Amino acid sequence: MANIEDTKIVNKNLTRRTLLKSIAVALPASAVILQQDTMADDLPKLDPSDPTAMALVYVEDPADLDKSNPAAARYQAGQTCANCIQIQGDSGDYRPYGIFPGKTVAAAGWCSVWAPMT
Repeated sequence: MANIEDTKIVNKNLTRRTLLKSIAVALPASAVILQQDTMADDLPKLDPSDPTAMALVYVEDPADLDKSNPAAARYQAGQTCANCIQIQGDSGDYRPYGIFPGKTVAAAGWCSVWAPMT
């Protein structure tokens, strides 16, 4: 059994990148755990002014991105929620999205957590 005094913390600093990576893992995991049998039509649309949506630079139309925001500067033409690994469901203008449990996002939208489908 390890002695508490022998345990070392390698990195005491919490960076924004580490926080976003943690969110990217924790939210989808919690969505799976808390998932209910609901249809996407029953879920509310994510409001772009929602605090989490704003933190992740979510927009319903990538043309509305504020390119001065460093996170938005990562956007490349063709990236949409519809072709992100986090999207759920196969069709529809608004679909559930792993990062925003209990809400639907515009399939044509974008956020800074976008990752390609594999």
